[in-house]
Amino acid sequence: MQSLDCLNWNWSSLLTAFDWTLVVLLNGAIIVYGLFLGRETKSASDWFLAGRRLPWWIVGLSLYATAIDSSDLVADSGGTYNLGLSYFVTNWVGTVVGWVVAAHFIVLPMYNAGMYTNAEYLEARFGPTTRLISALVQVQYRTLVLGIIATTIYLTVSIVFDWKEGAWWVVASIAVLATIYTAWGGLRSVAVTDALQSVVMLIASVVLFVLVWSAVGGWSGIKEKLAKHDPDLPAQMLHVGHERIETEGVENLSPKEVANRLLLGGEHREKEGVIKNRTPAWLFCIQFLIAGMAYSVVNHTQSMRLLGSRSKWDLKMSVVVAGSIMLAVTFFNLMMGVMGRALYPELHLLPVDDSLKTTADVIYPILVRDFTGVGLKGLVVAGVLAAAFSTYDSIGSTLSSLLTRDVYARFLVRDRDDRHYLWVGQWLTPMIIGVSFLYVPFLLEAGMLMFYLNLVSAFVVPLLTVYLMGAFTRVHRKAGTVGLLCGVLYGAWRLLAPWAAEHFGIAVLPIAMINESASTVFSMLITSGAMIIVSLRNGWEPRGELRFEEGGGWLRDSQQEAAQLAPLREPTMRFLPAILGGLVIAIGVVLSFVVFW
Repeated sequence: MQSLDCLNWNWSSLLTAFDWTLVVLLNGAIIVYGLFLGRETKSASDWFLAGRRLPWWIVGLSLYATAIDSSDLVADSGGTYNLGLSYFVTNWVGTVVGWVVAAHFIVLPMYNAGMYTNAEYLEARFGPTTRLISALVQVQYRTLVLGIIATTIYLTVSIVFDWKEGAWWVVASIAVLATIYTAWGGLRSVAVTDALQSVVMLIASVVLFVLVWSAVGGWSGIKEKLAKHDPDLPAQMLHVGHERIETEGVENLSPKEVANRLLLGGEHREKEGVIKNRTPAWLFCIQFLIAGMAYSVVNHTQSMRLLGSRSKWDLKMSVVVAGSIMLAVTFFNLMMGVMGRALYPELHLLPVDDSLKTTADVIYPILVRDFTGVGLKGLVVAGVLAAAFSTYDSIGSTLSSLLTRDVYARFLVRDRDDRHYLWVGQWLTPMIIGVSFLYVPFLLEAGMLMFYLNLVSAFVVPLLTVYLMGAFTRVHRKAGTVGLLCGVLYGAWRLLAPWAAEHFGIAVLPIAMINESASTVFSMLITSGAMIIVSLRNGWEPRGELRFEEGGGWLRDSQQEAAQLAPLREPTMRFLPAILGGLVIAIGVVLSFVVFW
């Protein structure tokens, strides 16, 4: 295959113009349509909620397009290169369960109350401090994802088109274009363009999967190639239920440095010169389940679309669409990393410049470069860029909504008119996308997926716990702030643990609480435990009680107006979304814990 690639490489410069034409036409037409739709945006309700006019199928496709961004294509492929099928649990179970739980239990009270953001719900349930912390955590969390997307575009363009110097110009162009149509049209433009971009993404994913799957020799070919490198590798890569074994070479370290590393866990095998860490399958499955749920529940890019639904039935039905597509597309997308591992079992074997061999995140662009020809290469890159557009616009509009309503209008500048806040929301979009580029140097140095999972366990899991406790328990109103602060404090302290151990030989936490997989469980336990203690001391709230403390003015008035936008009559077949949602969850569970276990 490499020799064939070399043959193509000599005349690729004559052909990439056609590929770029495909990329520009497929994405450009969608962007122009998004700008066309933006002409109907006249008010804050139009911009932030699409006037609550979105049907279930558009919301569902938009949920999927936002969830499967270019980071899933590139960064998650790099993750499955290392983790194998175990990471599939994140999408097949975690994200799908999170969508169904959010649609039926967490977002529904927000929808009924006319809320614009999920942070507004936290104030109504736990007070203004949790609202502010939630908004700030989400800004940190989602700007990181924007940074990941910028990095994935850079890697894709620089490797596939061998255009390193110009790659950042492509990244900047995508960010600018997404900013323009998002700021112009708001949620309606974003949701409709997401739905169209999802079609391009789906076609591109299937095409690339078929090409690489055939070249590798299917399932048996993958097993054979993995076993040729290491007899234990097929079991680790192709089964969810296999323990994770991580090996770190320490033969060049001093005894003191080795002792410091052991403060983080692991077994030192002197004869082999390595430290081995073992994580049981059930523990990292819990980690991935929680990470997937955190995405669906905490992430306002998801709840914003649900809140723009034209009815409660559409809201619930949309997650069935998103979940169904997720089950299929996860296999196509994330198997790329597994197939890449079969072809290139060690990072030093990757056919790229030595400067890029430090991370497995380059595997997806390598497969695009080596296994697609003229035209197909353009189609696949168009899919990657469509995924980037769909998330740039989604996160830009989402974080703008959070900062406008939950920080600016709530705490800084209150009670201005609707047009003022619409203007603020539009201008915050380019600022948010611009700030996200600050993460890029860190992401190029470390693996994107593990960097992401570390920050999720530190800051996002406590927020997930607060949402779940608020929806399903009667914990006291003061418990939200206390629990959130305790969980975030533990997460931040855990992130410092490796640095303290390696540089100073200090164990700031027990080994079990430092483990990346176990930390998500400890984060939930610490956050929920603190909330229960506060409630035992101060009492329990009446079930379902929400208090609106914004007073009068634009925030409260806009909520009341939004609550009147939904139709009075809901469609028939009231229980169909719940039945189908349960079926989608069941399929994901069976795939993860039966078929591929």
